Amino acid sequence: MANFYTDNPDLKHHLNHPLMRKIVELKERNYTDAEKFDYAPLNFEDAMDSYDKVLEIVGEICGGIIAENAESVDHQGPRVENGRVIYADGTKENLDACRKAGLMGMSMPRRYGGLNFPITPYIMAADIVSRADTGFENLWGLQDCAETIYEFADEDQKQRYITRVCAGETMSMDLTEPDAGSDLQSVMLKATPQEDGTWLLNGVKRFITNGDSDIHLVLARSEEGTKDGRGLSMFIYDKRDGGVTVRRIENKMGIKGSPTCELVYKNAKAELCGSRRLGLIKYVMALMNGARLGIAAQSVGVSEICYREALSYAKDRRQFGKAIIEFPAVSEMLSVMKAKLDASRTLLYECSRFVDMYKVYEDIAKERTLTAEERQEMKYYSRFADACTPLIKGMGSEYCNQNAYDCIQIHGGSGFMKDYACERVYRDARITSIYEGTTQLQVVAAIRHVTTGTYLNLIKTYEAQEINASLQPLKDNLAAMTAQYEAAVAKVTEVKDANYNDLMARRLVEMAGNIIMGHLLLLDANVNESFVKSATVYNKMAQAEVAKHAEFINNFDPQMAALYQA
Repeated sequence: MANFYTDNPDLKHHLNHPLMRKIVELKERNYTDAEKFDYAPLNFEDAMDSYDKVLEIVGEICGGIIAENAESVDHQGPRVENGRVIYADGTKENLDACRKAGLMGMSMPRRYGGLNFPITPYIMAADIVSRADTGFENLWGLQDCAETIYEFADEDQKQRYITRVCAGETMSMDLTEPDAGSDLQSVMLKATPQEDGTWLLNGVKRFITNGDSDIHLVLARSEEGTKDGRGLSMFIYDKRDGGVTVRRIENKMGIKGSPTCELVYKNAKAELCGSRRLGLIKYVMALMNGARLGIAAQSVGVSEICYREALSYAKDRRQFGKAIIEFPAVSEMLSVMKAKLDASRTLLYECSRFVDMYKVYEDIAKERTLTAEERQEMKYYSRFADACTPLIKGMGSEYCNQNAYDCIQIHGGSGFMKDYACERVYRDARITSIYEGTTQLQVVAAIRHVTTGTYLNLIKTYEAQEINASLQPLKDNLAAMTAQYEAAVAKVTEVKDANYNDLMARRLVEMAGNIIMGHLLLLDANVNESFVKSATVYNKMAQAEVAKHAEFINNFDPQMAALYQA
């Protein structure tokens, strides 16, 4: 039986990054929980051993249960009966296995029943689950919403709701409405205060993943007469209180096991989470950052299964007397697929470590005053996390879609048939570059890190690290790409024309992403020879991409930007 953790040594490589020691020591408050909980680690080695063992359990469940159910779940799907969602049989089995294994509320503190995992091993679990079944990762991964309750709710709410998530209850985030997709400040679901301190919610939500969950985070308009984001608040709705029915489940192209629901709220009792008027301005922004990191992990998991399915088929399929992997056109595709997979994964875990560092300091700040050095370090990692989240969500999901495309191509006509997993995975992959903010919106979030120099500063930190002499040519190539990137940024920013700047934004962001991922793969290769091939292949690919964008920018007359407007 396959174990999706132990069969992939790349995961353990990223888990054992040097920064993990500091992350774990801060997260565990120097291991003081060991005095209260018998399953809390005694030291760093004990903590890492715990992560390793839990991830092995994740890998076993994914390889032996979730992946085995993926095809039947895709065919059966969920349904609605009397306003309630009935999961596919395989989905029920998957959830039951995860609950029994204690894999819900993984990153929540032990005092609420969680495992107190840092973000990095939790995201690693999401990567593994997505490889098994991309749609199921949506259901399992929505435990992430508990982070918002932990950060912003009061202690009574934390005790009542987080404990339930850790015990296995499901969550959803109810943001989108028929007339408010990406433009969330247009949300109109009405929240009316009651004398007992609760609120009644009325209206419709649409495209809600796992919309019949046990606990909902709901964005609603709490301020009478407002029309923008300043009138929105965040609420917690408990399914046991009633008042919300599922009108329908969307008939989707992919991730069919994950019910995407239209919900009708009729005097649904809810309670305020945090403060009024901060629902969109503060809480949804925090929620979306976590969700985007989760989709990035989902994308990497899809890239993983695409590469593995393509590699297996190319080894087995024979044409003209030999396996098709022996044909240069096919072997090149596989090498590029692996390079894109490794590049997106290394950025995913770099980003998750940045998130771990600033979030753990935020948490410590609730207990005591941070030192000046700690505040500076929190600010440092927060800035890089903010910059890398849209980068990995945007580029990781695009690479995922490209790998799904190439997986089908390597399968040829067979890939178009439902006999092979790649047909389902191809459909599942498509949503990753759309939900939780399209690739185009990730560019909008990322471009300020181009213009303010955040990406360049990150690149310079990588440039300063020593590498083996054998890898120096790759580093020299990256230095040349960086010079092209700096020149392109200067050329674009000197033109004060919004249409032109917007047109060039994606090119600049992709240049930065190519260089950053190139450096991260180089650093991986510097300590682990298994990454040398991908680092080299990706370096050549990035070199061509950066040159292409640089040439386009250099030869583009800003006055031509009007031609690209509809």
